[in-house]
Amino acid sequence: MGSRALAALLPALVLSVSVRADTPPVVAVRQDLPVIALIIDDMGESRPAGQRAIDLPGAVTYSFLPHRTHAVQLAELAHARNKEVVLHLPMESINHRALGAGAITSKMSEQEVIATLRDDLAAVPYVTGINNHMGSLLTRHPVYMQWVMREIGQIGNLFFVDSRTTSGSVAYEVAAQFGVPNLERDIFLDNERSEQEIAARFEQLVAKARQRGAALAIGHPYPETLAVLERYLPRLDEYGVRLVTVSEMVSRQNVAPPVRMAGGGVAGEVRQRRGPAGPVTTPVLFHQPPESKPPE
Repeated sequence: MGSRALAALLPALVLSVSVRADTPPVVAVRQDLPVIALIIDDMGESRPAGQRAIDLPGAVTYSFLPHRTHAVQLAELAHARNKEVVLHLPMESINHRALGAGAITSKMSEQEVIATLRDDLAAVPYVTGINNHMGSLLTRHPVYMQWVMREIGQIGNLFFVDSRTTSGSVAYEVAAQFGVPNLERDIFLDNERSEQEIAARFEQLVAKARQRGAALAIGHPYPETLAVLERYLPRLDEYGVRLVTVSEMVSRQNVAPPVRMAGGGVAGEVRQRRGPAGPVTTPVLFHQPPESKPPE
């Protein structure tokens, strides 16, 4: 073979070798797999449970309650491990469960809501987004959600995940109206704290992702939940899905969802219920029947 012919073949030979060595076929296939995202809520209360959760493999996202004893230390550890950190924003629930520090309630004015939100964000480092803690009362009320989402939008560079602690939530829709990148929770992993039930819910998450291309689950740093995830997360290839951060899943969402209200309403009803222009200090809460077993 002449020198010119050999020179012409060399680039192809080098490319062939580099493809086999650096980008094996399985990597290319993995990028097209359905994706799941996983949020571990209630971080910051327990240091041992939080550390065990952060040790989970892969792109798990961790949601920290503000002003908790171990929140800053664990958030810094998560960030150092290249994990995503979000704020677990406490909001009032229908059954008025104790919320702890940093809660937003229906007794607050718009100014108090904004001040609380900003204080909570300052209390947790490296936050890239927010999801609600409890909130089965507040997330169904358009006025309060307007205040929250408007402020999140003005702060910028934050997404919102509606934890869907009630079927009447309008948080997801109002976030979209204010241009806040958003997602809804698909699966709660650990409403029932048994490893068998949690494993079944995880498999539902995988099935939903395969069906739709993407699905998001929320769990907690319970021993039972962590035990299941420690078994399942290293085996995601076998299930044909890929674990991504919530921010990556948000970035895959290109079209804003249609605005729908509980009970079949539409976006116009949100505007109608907002009331006259200007601050609303004591808005009337629009109650809807809760889910049969609201988790929070």
